[in-house]
Amino acid sequence: MGVLLTAAVAFQLNASMLSPVLPTMAAELGTDEAAVGLTQTAFFTCGAMCGLFLPRLSDIIGRRRVLVVMLAVMSLGGVLAALAPNIQVLLAARALQGIAGPTIPLTLIILRSQVKDEVRLGTLMGLIAAVNGGIAGLDVLLSGWMAQEFGFRSVFWLIAGMGLVAVAAVALWAPDSKPSAGVKMDVGGAALLVVSVLSLTLAVNEAGKAGAANWLAVAVLAVLGFGFFAVFWRYEGHQTQPLVAPRYLARRHTWALLLTTVLTMTGVFAAVNGVAVSLAQNPTAGFGVEADVAALALLTPYALVGWLVGPFAGRFAPRIGYARSIRVANIATAVLLVLLALVGVRSLWVLIAGVILIGVTYAGMANIVLNNLGVVNSPKDNEGFLPGMNSAAFNLGAGISFAVLPVFMVAGSPQGSDSTAGYTTAFLVGAVILAVSAAATLLIPRTTVAELDRALN
Repeated sequence: MGVLLTAAVAFQLNASMLSPVLPTMAAELGTDEAAVGLTQTAFFTCGAMCGLFLPRLSDIIGRRRVLVVMLAVMSLGGVLAALAPNIQVLLAARALQGIAGPTIPLTLIILRSQVKDEVRLGTLMGLIAAVNGGIAGLDVLLSGWMAQEFGFRSVFWLIAGMGLVAVAAVALWAPDSKPSAGVKMDVGGAALLVVSVLSLTLAVNEAGKAGAANWLAVAVLAVLGFGFFAVFWRYEGHQTQPLVAPRYLARRHTWALLLTTVLTMTGVFAAVNGVAVSLAQNPTAGFGVEADVAALALLTPYALVGWLVGPFAGRFAPRIGYARSIRVANIATAVLLVLLALVGVRSLWVLIAGVILIGVTYAGMANIVLNNLGVVNSPKDNEGFLPGMNSAAFNLGAGISFAVLPVFMVAGSPQGSDSTAGYTTAFLVGAVILAVSAAATLLIPRTTVAELDRALN
């Protein structure tokens, strides 16, 4: 657990520590925040794409080997970013770091290979998956202070150093397994799936520009995405050793989980990280709170309570049912978003309390159980595919969330306006989407693939 947590923390620092540092990066590199924001897009997009095939590759050539390589490349990218003379090199460095995107799913897969008791497994997976929400909020505070005192490069040096520690720990002490040793990697299927998901992700990112979006490009990319997925489906049906057999994709254990993940992220991610933070900082329609104070009051306790609740959610989900746990969490989150829409837009204290409680219901419960279910619903002969695809679903849902909710926010509460109508609408839309995601959990079978395997054996 110490080794796996070290790897998970080393990766998560790359995802969470850079958000407060973006303005400093822009100033020190002589560019604007929009250009620097593209480096974050490059990191998460590359991570989502690698999540589609690296977990499966680890089944074939060894999980420890793949995890070591991922973390080593991530550390190299950290060094390159720390030395970057311009935004172009920084963009390349962040894309390179994105290769470590499937770190959390891979650590969960390794854990599953070592722990057979499902309740204990759920508890430990909850502890690792909780890292995915941030390092108890302390990472954000530390990076903001480091950037202010020593510049943004100091943050990348810390990230690179932590990555090297994780490389050494994994190489020396991580358990290894090759459940699909001797199987040939389906490179063609992986390429088709990457092109499909990448096209859909780019379409979502372009749509997120709202009025400035090129809607023809959105349509073309969407058609390409669905078209390549259709080709991928037919191609996999003719392979003797496919990346993922179509029969697995057709199971409700797979597609219902991925649908629930996308809808959950769409409803909640931008509501917390975009709409609520914007409301807190808005000087006319909101509460005029400074950016660092808003992060300290909203995002830090949100991440902290998620960290604390995660292991308990992982422990009790197998007992009360994974789908039921997600359903309860998403309904509770939807109710909290309605509270923010009706009361939180007028009371800063209600806004803070609502976001912290969402840290319990989403970051501590739904996020954890969705990650865990991706592991326990993977078939024995292809354990890597569903955690990887679920990781991509998280990223796709986050992108859609920022493409949808801010549009309502800006339309109803444009810059300089004192109207909170846009914030209210955005929260309510998020609540509706979460209600749909709660309904989608009814499609997830009550019996997990892991339970079916035990029954058959």
